[in-house]
Amino acid sequence: MSAETYRDAWGIPHLRADTPHELARAQGRVTARDRAWQLEVERHRAQGTSASFLGPEALSWDRLARRARLADTARRCFTALEQKDPETAAWVRAYADGVNEGLTETTHPASTHPASTHPAPEFARTGLAPGRWDPWTPLGVWLATHILFAGFPAKLWREHVSTHLGPDAVALFAADGPGTAGSNGWLVSGERTTTGHALIAGDPHRFIEDPGVYQQIHLSCPEFDVVGLAVPGVPGVAHFGHTGTVAWAITNAMADYQDLYRERLRRTGAGVEALGPDGTWHRAARHTETIHVAGEDTVEVEIIETDRGPVIAGGPEGLDDGTPAALSLRYPPRVTADLGFGALLPLLRARRVADVDRALDAWAEPVNVVQAADTEGGLLHRVAGRVPVRPAANGLRPVPAWEPGHEWTGWHTPPRAGLTGGVAVMANQRGPSTPLGVEFAAPHRADRIAALLAGRERWSASDMPAIHMDTHLASATPLLDHLAALTTPPSETTPPPGSNPPPGSNPPSKTTAPPETPLTPKAAALRDRLLAWDRHMDADSADAAAYAAVRSAVVRRLAAHPALAPAAVAPAYPEVLQPWLALVPRVAYALEHLLRAEDLYGIDRPAAVRAALEEVAARPPAGPWGDTHRLAPWRALPDAATTHAEEPGLAGDHDCVLCTSPVPGLTDRAARGPAARYVWDLADRENSRWVVPHGASGLPGSPHHRDQQPLWLDGGLAPVVTDFDRLTKESDD
Repeated sequence: MSAETYRDAWGIPHLRADTPHELARAQGRVTARDRAWQLEVERHRAQGTSASFLGPEALSWDRLARRARLADTARRCFTALEQKDPETAAWVRAYADGVNEGLTETTHPASTHPASTHPAPEFARTGLAPGRWDPWTPLGVWLATHILFAGFPAKLWREHVSTHLGPDAVALFAADGPGTAGSNGWLVSGERTTTGHALIAGDPHRFIEDPGVYQQIHLSCPEFDVVGLAVPGVPGVAHFGHTGTVAWAITNAMADYQDLYRERLRRTGAGVEALGPDGTWHRAARHTETIHVAGEDTVEVEIIETDRGPVIAGGPEGLDDGTPAALSLRYPPRVTADLGFGALLPLLRARRVADVDRALDAWAEPVNVVQAADTEGGLLHRVAGRVPVRPAANGLRPVPAWEPGHEWTGWHTPPRAGLTGGVAVMANQRGPSTPLGVEFAAPHRADRIAALLAGRERWSASDMPAIHMDTHLASATPLLDHLAALTTPPSETTPPPGSNPPPGSNPPSKTTAPPETPLTPKAAALRDRLLAWDRHMDADSADAAAYAAVRSAVVRRLAAHPALAPAAVAPAYPEVLQPWLALVPRVAYALEHLLRAEDLYGIDRPAAVRAALEEVAARPPAGPWGDTHRLAPWRALPDAATTHAEEPGLAGDHDCVLCTSPVPGLTDRAARGPAARYVWDLADRENSRWVVPHGASGLPGSPHHRDQQPLWLDGGLAPVVTDFDRLTKESDD
């Protein structure tokens, strides 16, 4: 037996081989068969060549990929891996070889493999022919997937808002009011389960892409047998896996491990020089590259790298609008030539928590909070990844490269944590990784999960979807407090039902509302409805739709206020960084802080809330929340023929455990949400469950392209099958 491919009822690939290398080759091959288009898009994104077939909309990303030296960094990391860990390097090479084989089978007219009869239609639409994967390409895919994961552009926002609204604005707009990152995970020890063995469950929150960002897979050879969620284009199972005796899962630690430096650059007859912290000018590496753009002329890009790192924005002549600025990016893999791939094989071979722990010591990027448990009762809750030691100012905003005191001086020891009451919850909140980060997610999701877990003494795997799908919105409190404080018509002498704020809330003083402008009857009725609302963002809830409409109206009014106008015009940084600098989303995700602040630049917030309420009362939503809160997955090649039915209605909201994120003030549609859900059962792996938003296949028209979506929408989970006798063998070469 070289390698065998099996499928379960959901089309999920189950691979069996004699060696890890043969298995990696099979994983690459089956991934190319199932997701050829997705793999080629990711390869081109890593190389900065995606505009050559996607057109000008991809140009800004390609510029960033080139200027940040993503492909070159991946090559360096692979070369170092070959020297330090030749076994892992050969394993990665085998995966790339398998991808190349699979791409040939999928697209070559003479191929007899079943996959070749239905080549991905996107290739025909764009005229793209699959290229060849190099051994370093999987590292490039990993790097491109995570280069923006730590959110270094947030440093540009902090500088921007501090410059235009004052330093206090940084805290007002911090992501600790609803942020933009997400993922849930919880570990329940055996003392709190019905089986006496641990459970690990959760859901990573990412942009929902079609095909999905996670691939359900089963990898089996004499050395290991693992089920888990793989990243298409990368071998093994990095983030979420179960070996039968140990399981692990991650969330984003919200650590800050990338720095931006303001550079002073000058041109000389020999090239470009950068002013260093020693007060002298140093030669910077420089060359130009050409980006091909479908339907347009080619674009020349100047690549500059200083002693800090590659220049990703601006240059000797400044930004595109002439503003004198140049920003270099310093990120660990560029400094160390290590992307952490040395952890991947040891994770697959893990038998106990101690094995997972040792493997994670080699982890580099992204920085994660990890939970693990084994069948012997071992438990693990730690941070994994590489975070540099440097001054606190580096974490806040771009720092001057020409001033001393901003150098990296070592690496932090990743923190560890324990369990409380037999459980541990991770939801990007301040926790074990607090010393490593600047901004974290609001505590609402973590608090809600902890409260739900505390509500029952014993839990089973089948109980977990109720937590996955919880829609309670604790962050609604500040806006509802403002509504409760609004003036009512003079005829009202008693508070409306449900108007009493919950314990612990801090409603604004009713004296802030002008007594001479009572609410209209329609607005008063809407206010009363919202104050009586159960605060669940259910898809069929008309009250949730009304709340969301009022919230969006408040966001728009605050963002349009002249007091915030100086922050509304973003600097001329590259387009790919602009989402971090947009004012309306920043107001939306910081609404809690902005409504609770003692003062907001003199803005009359009660008046803004009153006007928003009246606006919605006059034109209320026509249907429930799910009518407008719809899934909007990212596709590299958007299909103009996408139907309304292909963007189904959703429950949840940004701060619900069911984190389906709209952008209040801009759209109710959700591009972010649970990119997978999982339950790892340590009592019996066959009792584990999982689901993805679409399906196992990336091929439109395949029976497994969208077959998991009904489960994903309703909170259902597909069974994890590991018995090859229960699977269907696929004909193979």
